Amino acid sequence: MRSLKVSDVMWNHIEPIRCGTPLTRVVKALLHNHVTGLPVVDEHRHVLGFVSEQDCIHALLVSSYHCEGDPIVDDVMFREPVTVSAEMAVVDLAQNLGAGKPKVYPVVDHGKLIGVVTRSAILSELARAGCGIDAPKFAGSAS
Repeated sequence: MRSLKVSDVMWNHIEPIRCGTPLTRVVKALLHNHVTGLPVVDEHRHVLGFVSEQDCIHALLVSSYHCEGDPIVDDVMFREPVTVSAEMAVVDLAQNLGAGKPKVYPVVDHGKLIGVVTRSAILSELARAGCGIDAPKFAGSAS
């Protein structure tokens, strides 16, 4: 279990959000990928921020109430996201999870986004490997 790394459970098929993306497109990406948040990157895949369902809900409520049009992700994203390394042990990441912590973590290598890891993927792997629970492999995991 200790040898299981973030790279073993991360998703690498989700397209990140680019700066300037309209919030309605962000919402479509969140719903399509069944995730609660996505990293926001520049053209070189450097992580600049993170946008969550909660950010989108609030911004869309406010913009529709005031008839302000479609906001862009830059207006609502969190600009200091927590990132993790692909080499980090899943056990170490799991020990850091808790109330108020992100549900989705951008995975970076040399400052560039290479994937995301979710609490659900970590839970699934911990259940399968450590608890003897016959949990199915999480749909988004790499292998």
